[in-house]
Amino acid sequence: MNKMYINMPHLSAKSSKGTLCVYRVKPGDKIKKGDIVAEIETDKVVSEIESEYDGIIDSLCREEGDEVSEGEALLSLDKGNPSGNGKQK
Repeated sequence: MNKMYINMPHLSAKSSKGTLCVYRVKPGDKIKKGDIVAEIETDKVVSEIESEYDGIIDSLCREEGDEVSEGEALLSLDKGNPSGNGKQK
């Protein structure tokens, strides 16, 4: 297993925190680079967070509604050789 994390990115020059509105994935989902995995709300905008990797979602690291800071893990995924056992989005 090659575990990777998708972290809260830098979204705004004025804020380094945001609220995790919703996950668009769940553990077991197979994702590809560029897929939208979550939505984060800052003081001015709701941003879609894209995956930087292909893989299968292992776990969600935060709860919807949590305040998250830049660099904090949002979810983990297995970047190993996906066998096709994960469900498609």
